[in-house]
Amino acid sequence: MHIRFDVPADPAYPGRVAAALGSVRLRRFSYIGATLAAIGVIGFVVSRGFAWGERTSSLWMTLVVGGLLSMLYLPWVRLRARRRSSGYAVEGAYDITDDNIMMRSGSESGGIAWDGVAQVRDTPEFWIVYVGRMPATVIPRWLMTAEDAETLRAYMAKRGLLGDR
Repeated sequence: MHIRFDVPADPAYPGRVAAALGSVRLRRFSYIGATLAAIGVIGFVVSRGFAWGERTSSLWMTLVVGGLLSMLYLPWVRLRARRRSSGYAVEGAYDITDDNIMMRSGSESGGIAWDGVAQVRDTPEFWIVYVGRMPATVIPRWLMTAEDAETLRAYMAKRGLLGDR
């Protein structure tokens, strides 16, 4: 297998990559926030039926507000990543073989050996490559030909790297 494709100097691309990598690690804040908000709302409603409800209302409201802020953390990080990374747009390229994934961006280059890859997660725009438990890089599917994308998908599936979405 030998797949090569270029990455254009698109100002939106670095932000899309940052958002994809950030969403993997920050998704738990949304779950925690939803749980806190639900507990706060339930506690507030239930406490209204008791005499001590007035004394605990600030606790329940704090849980609701904390939960909402936690749920808004992921979109806020995505927005900041897109804003901050728009100035990093440089041309690059990927060179993917049976042995490794080589990436070039501007004057820098780096690679990841397939032997070091623990798993690959499939998202709508990217394959997120993990080394150990950490997301190491992304492979943008829309920049590849359909044939190359299917070849790479089959290769990753054969190696048992494709994880759940």
